[in-house]
Amino acid sequence: MGKEIERKFLVDRAKWDPDQSGTVYRQGYVANLPDKSVRVRIAGEKAMLTLKGGKTLVRDEYEYPIPVAEARELLERFCEKPLIEKTRYRIRYGNHLWEVDVFHGENEGLFLAEIELGDPSEVFDKPAWAGKEVTGDKRYYNANLGRHPYRDW
Repeated sequence: MGKEIERKFLVDRAKWDPDQSGTVYRQGYVANLPDKSVRVRIAGEKAMLTLKGGKTLVRDEYEYPIPVAEARELLERFCEKPLIEKTRYRIRYGNHLWEVDVFHGENEGLFLAEIELGDPSEVFDKPAWAGKEVTGDKRYYNANLGRHPYRDW
């Protein structure tokens, strides 16, 4: 069984300036319940079907590659709207890989950073652009941003 241990932070845009290009993501949810979800994601030229479950910092995660053409159909025909649209930047900082998501569409203006850890108590270096931690705030879960977009807060 796959596990995901992820912490999320708001990005201080005054301190963050990408020096690389990002990858465009489009994703939606076939099922979106409080303790589990089924997500379809297209990231660049790759597509994945992901199942997540759990309510804590450590969640179960299963991820499977699917054909991009099928992912496009699933996004249009089976996923809740609006879809999540963002550009993801992958940044190595210290001993970890950080992912910064710059949201578009219904969530324009939201910048989130996340780091995946091997253990919930793992120590990590935090970049200057990683601001307030929002790990436990469900508003910032991608699954919730489709139902309650950032622009409506």
